[in-house]
Amino acid sequence: MNPQLEQKGTISMRLLSWLGLVLFFLLCLGYFFYSLQPVAGMSSVKGEVIATSTPASAPMQFKITKGETFRRIGADLSQQNLIRSITVFKFYSLLAGRAQKFQPGLYTLSRSMSIPQIVDVLTEGGKNDVTVTIPEGYTAKDIDTTLRASGVLETSLLTSPWQKILIDYPPLAGANSLEGLLFPDTYRFKLQSTPEEVLRVFFDNFKAKAWPLLDGRNDWYNRLTLASYLEREVKSFDDRRIVAGILFNRLKIKMPLQVDATVSYAKCSGLFINCENIQIGKGDLASASLYNTYQRLGWTPTPIANPGQSSIRAAIDPAATSYLYYLTGKDGTTVFSKTLDGHNENRSKYQ
Repeated sequence: MNPQLEQKGTISMRLLSWLGLVLFFLLCLGYFFYSLQPVAGMSSVKGEVIATSTPASAPMQFKITKGETFRRIGADLSQQNLIRSITVFKFYSLLAGRAQKFQPGLYTLSRSMSIPQIVDVLTEGGKNDVTVTIPEGYTAKDIDTTLRASGVLETSLLTSPWQKILIDYPPLAGANSLEGLLFPDTYRFKLQSTPEEVLRVFFDNFKAKAWPLLDGRNDWYNRLTLASYLEREVKSFDDRRIVAGILFNRLKIKMPLQVDATVSYAKCSGLFINCENIQIGKGDLASASLYNTYQRLGWTPTPIANPGQSSIRAAIDPAATSYLYYLTGKDGTTVFSKTLDGHNENRSKYQ
């Protein structure tokens, strides 16, 4: 073979190899800079790029928990379609010296932000608090579940030494349970708070908003327990006052209170929001639970929920009434009757 031709072939192969490497480098560089750009109005599903109806500038909440690695953060960002490439996110974080500087907290991001912008935000430190709304009628377990799901708590309120904390809130120290003392309201909590920090916020709010209504009453705990029944059983303030009067009428004649919500509380193990079988049947009415007000006289050992001010006011100011029975109709209205026959007739008519 001609040496000159062989040399030319070798040079050509080297040139092609170098051109290939340069082309590959340029492609990688292009992909890198492309992936740094905002996802904007596009999202990826199963490798296909599709348009999304979510505006590019729409704010999205993004949370980093304590101890979370930047690799995990990248995966979460990708899952929420906030970045184009996990690999580019990780490479840029390392290149910029930010890989170990991500801060736990709650952040507001959007798909119109580039990877450099997102990394800047996530390494500056986010909001370390979160707004949580506790609806009226939630139980202590419901509230505990809500707070843990929102990142406020890592350990349960229910297993904390809450009795020791109550010593600082006389005369609440005599309460048998957290039930009823976690006043429903909208709160701001720090992420990953301790149970003690959260409980003090609740107790302070109870002291400010609920206790003034109960203060001076020797039977305040029974009234709070009654208020929890009303919260779960009746909707309007006026009807709650009437039902409160009915329950006091039953107490006077030593009749069981027969409050369905107390039986549901026992059946659902104190977790109303995730109870699939909250409705009670005849078999439930025969249970031996201390919360079965069909079988036992008087108040339950503790409240069955956390009532708001309306229910507490109704409990401390019951209406004088001759009614002895009540039921909730299909449309949500409360129907009253004076006799058992009248009550049974209303059942056939309204339920």
